[in-house]
Amino acid sequence: MLRKSKSRQRAAGPDRGALVERVAGWSVRHRALAIAGWFALVIVALLASAVMPGDTADSTDPGDTGRAGRVLDAQQVYPRPQENVLVQARTPDGARPFAEDPELRRVTQDLVAALRRTPGTVAAVRSPLERDGGRLVSKDGRSGLVTFEVAGPVEQTAEHYDAATEAVQTVQARHPRVRLAQAGDRSLSRVVDEGIKDDFKRAEFFSLPLTVVILLVVFGSLIAAAIPLLLAATTVVATFGFLQVLAHWVPVNSATSSMVLLIGVAVGVDYSLFYLRRAREERAAGHGVEDALRITARTSGRVVVVSGLTVMLCLGGLLFTGLDNFKGLTTGAVLVVGVAMVGSVTVLPALLAALGHRVDKARIPWVGRRRTTADRSRAWAAVARAVVRRPLVWGGAAALALLVLALPALEMRLQDAAVTDSLSRKVPTVDAAARMQEAFPGAPAPAQVVIWGKKNPDAVDDPAVRRAVESLHERAAASDGALNEPISATKVGRALVVRVPLASFGTDDAANRALETLRKRTLPDALGEVAKADGRTGGIGGIDYAVAGKTAFAYDFTQRIIDRTPYVFAFVLLLAFVLLVVAFHSPAVALVSIVLNLLSIGAAYGALTWVFQDGHLSSALDFAPYGGVIGWLPLFMFVILFGLSMDYHIFVLSRIRERRLAGADAREAVVGGIASGAGVVTSAAVIMTAAFSVFVVLSAIEYKMMGIGLAVAILIDATLVRGVLLPAAIALLGQRAFQGSPQGPDHAARDMPVDDQAADVAAARSRQLS
Repeated sequence: MLRKSKSRQRAAGPDRGALVERVAGWSVRHRALAIAGWFALVIVALLASAVMPGDTADSTDPGDTGRAGRVLDAQQVYPRPQENVLVQARTPDGARPFAEDPELRRVTQDLVAALRRTPGTVAAVRSPLERDGGRLVSKDGRSGLVTFEVAGPVEQTAEHYDAATEAVQTVQARHPRVRLAQAGDRSLSRVVDEGIKDDFKRAEFFSLPLTVVILLVVFGSLIAAAIPLLLAATTVVATFGFLQVLAHWVPVNSATSSMVLLIGVAVGVDYSLFYLRRAREERAAGHGVEDALRITARTSGRVVVVSGLTVMLCLGGLLFTGLDNFKGLTTGAVLVVGVAMVGSVTVLPALLAALGHRVDKARIPWVGRRRTTADRSRAWAAVARAVVRRPLVWGGAAALALLVLALPALEMRLQDAAVTDSLSRKVPTVDAAARMQEAFPGAPAPAQVVIWGKKNPDAVDDPAVRRAVESLHERAAASDGALNEPISATKVGRALVVRVPLASFGTDDAANRALETLRKRTLPDALGEVAKADGRTGGIGGIDYAVAGKTAFAYDFTQRIIDRTPYVFAFVLLLAFVLLVVAFHSPAVALVSIVLNLLSIGAAYGALTWVFQDGHLSSALDFAPYGGVIGWLPLFMFVILFGLSMDYHIFVLSRIRERRLAGADAREAVVGGIASGAGVVTSAAVIMTAAFSVFVVLSAIEYKMMGIGLAVAILIDATLVRGVLLPAAIALLGQRAFQGSPQGPDHAARDMPVDDQAADVAAARSRQLS
């Protein structure tokens, strides 16, 4: 029968498990070459990124924002950054109107003079003291607004901005009783960039020591704990190198780097845990180092490859959004998982072979002896045994609990956070933007209307276009507060950029309604006739226009996410179903797995909505709720969590399947699989939850949301779902679970080299020797 099985396998070709076993076996036999080759790969990736010439790819924004961006790109020149300085008394109670307050007027004169004394640094300085300066006085008459543009070529923008800001600060020092609050294009962008950098430094400060401590507790050995760190670190470094090369064709932003780091550490630790745990079990069962690694490659190595491919393909679902921002993110995430997967079947078994039994040396006092043995989890075994006795009761209770947790998600409202929503008002620029919004709605970051000629590039110079743009002042006044002053127009190449302050410069309902009013009513009314002209009767020819800006980008981005989300969901769910059927030969198990993942993700969505949109725990987590959830986060969480949770799911299901194929009945297979796999899953989940939780201490609300959402989902997934719902579902399926799997003692012997009783005896012997 054994000969027949082997001939049948040769006829069908090697399966994935056999391929992984051969690759890992080669690495074990040629351990020095495998280790050297891995580090050579990392060095090549770094060198390639350093010597690759040329510019990196730029991203294109979606919708109307993208149209405006492409027009400005074609001009090869961009609008100069505009800055605004709010002038108001520090004690508004009882303050006189701006026009009647000599001190406010004197400070405004001083400020304008100081800005104009920086030749070549600023341009287009406008003041409420000018002849038409009434538009730069707030509606309540108590505040003034001085605006200017940062002049000079792009490469000198930062230097000129610093000089202008220093001039504002100098004037402020001379007039302490008057508030000068600066916010605008450059200052808001800078405060966001600096916030991201500071957040990443803080994350590194907390995450690395925390990860090391948890790894030491989980592995119980200094040497064993160093292995996942080494795999994760080299994986991330190599990925960064390759990503810098691919950045010449794929847009890559700062979010990509953070996600590569996060996912790289997660999968590097997961894959190392899978390998180390199984290798310890096989050595405890009496196998030599090489035999233990060969069996580990056949079992856990196969799980790593299957789960890695699943994660990579699920992440590919983000490409269905068609968003350039997600192209780099997807490329980086897929690349880091692929590199980690390759490392886990090459350098990881080579390292374990080189270390041999020494991998468990340098034990940590009190925890080392317990952690370096191959015990099954008694607690999870007891839970699983109780669940399989009454699967309907336990499974129903767990499912009901997750559904209750998911209920707040029904009221989830997708809305990106403006700078004043994302960062604390303790940041001076954020506070300035908030005060400016109160006095001059929309002024900190107005909408940008880009106008260009359809056929005649010089069409925007025609007086008819200028008159149409000038009419926007009157239309803004008649827009019931949707549009505001001051409106300004600037020639950029052969295009015209008109700045129109909206009711809000943020992303709330008022801002979105104002944007729709501008796009659907105000601009068609003002520019409609000019846009329709075709030039055939000697006229100027038609024009076209598009609206960009921070509010417009957030609106267009969120709408694209909403439109494309069903396609991403359908792709990931269908793909996951097919992959699970191929891996476990059971449509029932595949369907149950998908339902369980959806339950855990839904519960995470509910927690995210309850905490951030509804504002619970805002004091504890140090954020101010703004009534929404970041627009891209739910879709991103779905893809990331569906991929990463498959690591745990496939690992536990493989353990159950091994016992099922060895002849155990369904319930005993479930208990044994949960007991042997729960330690690994729990340990991996603790590390990943800790890594995600670090994001809670960061300043930006986006990172807090992502940290809480991912941490809650991983925690639920590794406990309630894998510990209760999964065994309940498999027990209810009974004989239908894995019924399509190949049977036979030779197959069982390949997949399960030791049975539970032998593993228990070997583990006990290992504890005695320890």
